[in-house]
Amino acid sequence: MELTLKHLCLCFMVSVFFVSAQAQHIEKEINQLIDKMTLEEKVGMIHANSSFTSGGVERLGIPEMVSSDGPHGVRPEHGRDWVLDEGVDDAGTYLPTGLSLASTWNKRLGYQYGAVLGSEARYRGKDVILGPGVNIIRSPLNGRNFEYLSEDPYLTAQMAIGYIKGVQDQGIAACVKHYAANNEEIDRGTVDVRMSERALREIYLPAFKAAVEDANVYAVMGSYNKFRGQYATHHEYLVNKILKGEWGFKGLLMSDWGSVHDTKEALLFGTDLEMGTDLVLMYSSVSQTEANATEKLSSNLYDRFFLADTAIKMVRNGSIPVEVIDDKVRRILRVMYQTQMIDGKRNNGEYNTKEHQQLALKVAEESIVLLKNENQFLPLKKKEIKTIAVIGENASRENAMGGGSSQVKAKYEITPLAGLKNYLGDAVNITYTRGYKIERDITADAGLIAEAVEAAKNADAVVLVGGWTHGYDYSKWNDNAYDAEGTDKPDMILPFGQNELISEVLKANPNTVLVFIGGGPVEMHSWIANAKSIIQAWYPGMEGGNALAKIIFGEVNPSGKLPMTFPKKLEDSPAHKLGDFPGKNGVANYNEDIYVGYRYFDTQKIDPEFAFGHGLSYTNFSYKKLMVSELANNELKVSLKVKNTGKEDGAEIVQLYLHHQYHKEDRPEKELKAFDKIYLKAGEEKLVEFILPESSFQFFSTDANKWEMGSGNYNLLVGSSSRAIKLQRQILR
Repeated sequence: MELTLKHLCLCFMVSVFFVSAQAQHIEKEINQLIDKMTLEEKVGMIHANSSFTSGGVERLGIPEMVSSDGPHGVRPEHGRDWVLDEGVDDAGTYLPTGLSLASTWNKRLGYQYGAVLGSEARYRGKDVILGPGVNIIRSPLNGRNFEYLSEDPYLTAQMAIGYIKGVQDQGIAACVKHYAANNEEIDRGTVDVRMSERALREIYLPAFKAAVEDANVYAVMGSYNKFRGQYATHHEYLVNKILKGEWGFKGLLMSDWGSVHDTKEALLFGTDLEMGTDLVLMYSSVSQTEANATEKLSSNLYDRFFLADTAIKMVRNGSIPVEVIDDKVRRILRVMYQTQMIDGKRNNGEYNTKEHQQLALKVAEESIVLLKNENQFLPLKKKEIKTIAVIGENASRENAMGGGSSQVKAKYEITPLAGLKNYLGDAVNITYTRGYKIERDITADAGLIAEAVEAAKNADAVVLVGGWTHGYDYSKWNDNAYDAEGTDKPDMILPFGQNELISEVLKANPNTVLVFIGGGPVEMHSWIANAKSIIQAWYPGMEGGNALAKIIFGEVNPSGKLPMTFPKKLEDSPAHKLGDFPGKNGVANYNEDIYVGYRYFDTQKIDPEFAFGHGLSYTNFSYKKLMVSELANNELKVSLKVKNTGKEDGAEIVQLYLHHQYHKEDRPEKELKAFDKIYLKAGEEKLVEFILPESSFQFFSTDANKWEMGSGNYNLLVGSSSRAIKLQRQILR
């Protein structure tokens, strides 16, 4: 054994030496390339040269860098005017969206999800996939919540780490976004976000920090908004001091499309690559003299970007050292070497394979959340049903090409209606009625409701599919869209007269399954007491309808859990109760501070409609024998046993929270610190173990302006949601 350990140590040391030597060799090659470049060639690499590419240096064998959205599939091909190309092979795998992925609470699926994206990006000739999105879900209204992961920084970080590693192990750079504090869409290009340093460090930065330090992400995308008065994409504190300083980030910081506003700030405050600048906006921010001077340097559209001819001029007149440009080029070249763009050894990848489609199905199955199931109404029994009424335009509506920049051209998309037809075949008669029209600002349609009620009366069971919508046309993506880039929801009230429809259908047939599509909660108070079952399906991807049918009929036991709190009403949400959403007079004050999501609801004892971490199963689980032991380096080992006490196989997500009983600083009632998804056959019991590092007990001290250890008594809380604590134990730290 001693000899084996020595050999292992020796192998590790050799491996570290080899990696270090290889890194030094690459850095040497990068410096040699930079020395051979002209100033114009260097600057040509730090700005776009088409809608999704940045310049290379052909004479030195440096290719263009090709980026692509999106977070849940490789976007369609299009020209500079955003009109989609025709006759190209760009219909691929449409994965469930980010919020769906987080609802699985399955870190292993996070990696597999990223691997599919990386492989398909490689097949499509992309170098950088623009994801994951890790901005915190601060309000239920943010139109881009469907792309993000959670209201909780720990859950967000853990799911993002797997995603990033999955992408990058395929030889593609992941680009985590949007750095930082991009939590509202409607005024994202102008709003100035103001928050405490503690909120920044404890809530809004941890997922980015984990992406850099734990996942070694190759690229970061800056956000549109201002932060404490300065645009986030070229922000001295966020980028230079924290990202590249404290965290030691060696990759590239690229702009979001059009998020650069000033050449000098972008050069000095960390922007490495400028993408998608709107020249109209650019010229509105500079004097006519400067614009004319830049125009004379070049007539090329992309040479008029902030980090283009104007940057050359600043270097030549001595106001910017050339070493600033060199650093940006060096960071871009590092990414090129990491993704084997320089040596051309990258393989072709795979596109829309059966395995990729099955992964989309698996994520959908594990992400769908059973919110309510009164008296075990679900699963429906196929043999006992002769007629099902499917109601709601969302039952037949495809979503892949919606949402703005995250649109995906799917090879196919199984809607809820199609999924039920696939599953039931000819054994059950399925009728379909529209129920409501998806048209902006439309109210309830009495005729459509009457048709739906009649169908419900004549059916053994009803599946009513409602919720939010994406837009379709990329050039007009806000039309009829509530979940989309550039827009926020006006409230949590179901649009298109859906509340009236639901109430009438429930009266006509209580045996109704309510299914909601969309990127967040809706107000349910007018009908929830009469609903037997409620399912949150999110945007479940190309296989979503098949997954939904399997869950409704019990072939798949639901195991998704909410990654965000569902409030009873919007006014209960802390961003709306205590802060500004959206910003007022160009400023968004995050007065709720660290009390985001369940941290606020649980601390203030406000009952949500459905708690963070909530999700029902067709079986039951028992928790017992919570044990705690001290390990080296101030780590804590927590173990317990979980048993499936029901008659169905199922999966449980075991969640561990910490409650600090007393400290000089305010602390939330509880904070998620560990979780695991375990699969148990009926009657099976498993040991679950968590290792809590010292950082689990730290908080960011406002007085000391640093992370400190919280001493005193803690409660370890283990359960199936933030409000369903099964076991607890007090410890002293």
